[in-house]
Amino acid sequence: MSNFIKKLFGTLAEKPWEKEQAAIDNYHSGKTFNLSKQSSAVIIIFGVSTVLFSLILTGYLYTIPPEQDTKFLFKPNLLWINTIVLFIVAFYFNKITNDLKKNITAKVKKNLIVVGGLSYIFLFGQIFFWYQLMQDEKFVSTNSYFSSFYIFTALHGLHLLGGLFFWGIVCSTTLKLKENEILTQEKSISALSLYWTFLLFVWLIFFFTIYLFNDAFIAWCKSLIT
Repeated sequence: MSNFIKKLFGTLAEKPWEKEQAAIDNYHSGKTFNLSKQSSAVIIIFGVSTVLFSLILTGYLYTIPPEQDTKFLFKPNLLWINTIVLFIVAFYFNKITNDLKKNITAKVKKNLIVVGGLSYIFLFGQIFFWYQLMQDEKFVSTNSYFSSFYIFTALHGLHLLGGLFFWGIVCSTTLKLKENEILTQEKSISALSLYWTFLLFVWLIFFFTIYLFNDAFIAWCKSLIT
């Protein structure tokens, strides 16, 4: 027991951020975490954004009135298309990062342009879906349910727009580089890939929530067993 306590407190007393300790433990040459500055910044954004999205999603769930007509969700609409588009973007980003890890740079420039173009398609699709809702007289002021819906999708869109701003910087820099110089952008591209994965994760949670927590879906489930 005494050895266990010594080992426990000895571990807690370690300072992996110091070079001396790092040399002993072989921790990334004195760095606490093996993360680039770009990826670290993305993780900080994750924390703040997760709190915001969680608050809005909680409000969304609490404001679904019993009589709310959510059948519009089952119409063929851009929510489904946008979800597929975001999946494709995440797939391409994953492909880019995997290629860079293998020192394959032949298609990096092309794939970066593809992910940017698809992301803009997602944004335009979201705006058009808002237009569809407004045509059906579903406005921000209709009720708190739609207020939460608009706020969540708008906040997600703003995060995507912010990501596209940094994508533009990274993409323009990468396009100017020779093929053998593209690897210098690996950390920036990996951070962008991580950011888009987060956006996909948040979108999927929201997407499945609005389809699972509504009267139309519950009624459809009941019809299967009655």
